Formats: sequence, C-alpha cells, structure tokens
Amino acid sequence: MSTNTHAIPITITPDDIDFMGHVNNARYLGWVQDVVLAHWHRFAPAETAAAHLWVALKHEITYRRPAFLSDDVVARTMLEKVAGARSFYNTVIERGGEVLAEVQSVWCCIDSETHRPARICRDLAETHFGIPKKAAATAD
Repeated sequence: MSTNTHAIPITITPDDIDFMGHVNNARYLGWVQDVVLAHWHRFAPAETAAAHLWVALKHEITYRRPAFLSDDVVARTMLEKVAGARSFYNTVIERGGEVLAEVQSVWCCIDSETHRPARICRDLAETHFGIPKKAAATAD
C-alpha cells in the first residue's frame, strides 16, 4: 500500500444502529475521521504529527448500501492533493469489496498550539505521503 492510501477495519457496535436496523448515516462520517487521522499518524513523522491537528472543512458523501451490525467493514482513504493547509481525501467504506459509501472530504491542518492553519510543506507531502509534485505544487 502506498503512503497516500490507508485502510482501517471498522467495528460496528449496537450504538451505531438506527431505528431502521442498519448503521446510522451520521456514523459514516466518524469512520471517515478515524481513517483520515489514522493515515496522518501512520505516515507523518512523530514530531510533525504531534505538532498538528486536523479539522474537517467539507464532506460530500454518497451512500450506496446500508451496513449492519454483523458486517465486516473497512474504511479505505486516499490523500489525493495537498494545497497549503488543506488536504483533499477520497474515502471508501466497503464490505467485502462492495462499496457502502464514498466520501470526498477537505481537511485543514492546524498548529496544535496556536490553533491557526498550518501549511503542509511540499517535501512532507511528497516524501511522507507520496503526493506527486503536481498535486503538492501549491503546498509551499
């Protein structure tokens, strides 16, 4: 798996289930946050990861199929582009290769002390996250 992709298993709990007997749609956004943050912490150098936080700016989600309590679900994300303090992710929630939801999201990197936006340097995007130069061109 390249450094611009990351996947995590999802454990569905009874609290995730709504009145219709399947996972509540809002829970999918929590899974997106979990996999995006796991991606950052897996590939960013430890000191960089500790010095930065992430906030979601935008999510666009397309629900394809419902998930249920007994399902084995995986959240797979790909960092597509870095532009200044913003990162653009494409996340797929799947069950056995079947797409349950697709999410396009934009995240803002912030300094953990000042809580101000923090630019992602081009070298970090290219070296640690495998972002090609053209997709990280505006990072510096």
